[in-house]
Amino acid sequence: MPGIWQIRAREGTGRPYDFKPYRLGQTLAPVTKVTPDDGFYLHSFYDVCPWSPSQRYLTVTRLPYQGLKPRWGDKAGVCVIDLYEQTIETVYETKAWSFQVGANVQWGNMGDRYLYANDIIDEIPVCVRIDLETKEITAYAGPKYDLSPDERYVISPNLLNMNIHQYGYSVPDPLGKKPMPFTPDDMEYEGLWRTDLQRNRKELLVPMNYFVRASSEQDFYRKGVGYLFHSKYNLQNTRIMQVFRCQINGAGRHASLFTMDIDGSDLSECLSREKWNQKARLGGSGNHPNWHPDGEHIVMNCIPNWLGYEDMLFCQFRFDGTDFTILSEKHLGSGHPTVEPTSRFLVSDAYIKQQYVVKGGEVPIRFIDLKEDKEYTLCTIANDVGGGGEMYTKQDREEGGSPHKLDPHPAWSRDYKKLCINGAPEGDRQVFIIDLKEWTG
Repeated sequence: MPGIWQIRAREGTGRPYDFKPYRLGQTLAPVTKVTPDDGFYLHSFYDVCPWSPSQRYLTVTRLPYQGLKPRWGDKAGVCVIDLYEQTIETVYETKAWSFQVGANVQWGNMGDRYLYANDIIDEIPVCVRIDLETKEITAYAGPKYDLSPDERYVISPNLLNMNIHQYGYSVPDPLGKKPMPFTPDDMEYEGLWRTDLQRNRKELLVPMNYFVRASSEQDFYRKGVGYLFHSKYNLQNTRIMQVFRCQINGAGRHASLFTMDIDGSDLSECLSREKWNQKARLGGSGNHPNWHPDGEHIVMNCIPNWLGYEDMLFCQFRFDGTDFTILSEKHLGSGHPTVEPTSRFLVSDAYIKQQYVVKGGEVPIRFIDLKEDKEYTLCTIANDVGGGGEMYTKQDREEGGSPHKLDPHPAWSRDYKKLCINGAPEGDRQVFIIDLKEWTG
C-alpha cells in the first residue's frame, strides 16, 4: 500500500543468561531480576502490559546509555525476553525512545507474533510493527502513543514537541534544537491523530480546539496554547481517555481530563482543570489517570478539596465524571496507581520526595487491600541512576531531559498474578518481576 514500507530484520537467536533473585527471603513477595547485566533496561509505562498474550515473553527496551540527555539519531534496542528459557533477543533498533517509556513497545493482543513501537523515519516519528515470526518490519504513516485492543488503529499526539510540556515520554529533541511550540493558529490543525493500520491512513481525529470547546473553563484555555499528553484506549475498545494541557505564555500545564468514543465523538470532560490542579497539604497535585480494567472508570491520584480533603488520595470516577469515589481515606496517594479487575487490590510506587510513604531512600512497591483497607510493602528498590537522589539535576532542568529519572512503574501481568517494575539497586537500570500468587490467588 502507498506509504507503507517493509524490510526484513536480521535473523537472530536468543542469548541465554541467568535470572537473579532480588534480596532473597527479605521481601514480602518473591522478586526476580530478569534483565542481564550488559546494559540499561526499561519496561514501558505502568499502564502498558509488557507480557505477551501467552505470558511466555516479556518486552523491554535496551537503552544506549544513561546519565546523558537522549540524542537525536541514537538507537535503542527493542528486546524480547523468553521467561521460560531465560534468553533475550534484540528484535529491532529504533531512534524513537526516551528514559520514561523506552521505545513505548506494546504487544498486539491477538497472539505473540506482533510488537508495536515507534521509530523516526525521514525525521518523522511513525509506528512500526515487528513481526516476530517472519522478521518483517512494517512502518506506517503516523505515530503511536497507544494501540487499539483490536490492533486496527494507533493514536497519538504530536510526538515531536511533547518534550515541551512533559519530557521523557516521546522522542529525543532534534539535534541541536529545541522542539517547536504550537501557536494559536495550530489549534485547528493539531490534536489527537489516528492512523488506520489496515489502510495506512493518518487523520486528525480530534482537533485541539475541540477540547477547549468541551471544557468547563473555555475562557481560561482560550488565553493559551493547548497540548495533548496521555492518550489511552480502554481494554474494551469503546472509549479513549485524553489528558489535555495548556500553556499560558509558554509556561505551566493546567491539565484537565477528557474521554471520547473511539471515533472521536461524544467528547466530554470528566475532570476539570480546577479539580485536577488542587494542591495537596503534603505537596503535589492531581496526576496519573489510568483506565480501570472495567473500561467504565478511571483511577487517579487526586486532592478532592471540593469534598473537604487536603491530602493526595487514590480516587476513582466514571468516564463522564460521575460516581467520584475515594478508594481509601487511610492510605495516601502516591506514584502510579492501578487496580485489578475485582477492584480489591491496588498497587503503586512513589516518588522519593513523597516522604509520607518513602522511608530509607528507596521506593516502596505498595500493595493495598482495599477491602480490608490494609497496606503492605512488597519490596523497596533503589532508583538512583546518577542524580544523587535527584530526579532532575540542575543541568537536567537547564537542558531539558530526564536521564536521572527512573520510576518503578509497577505494571500488572495479564492474569494479575505478577508485577513488572524498574529499578537500579546497583546504579544501572534493570527490570524485575514480583510474584503475587500468594497475594491475589
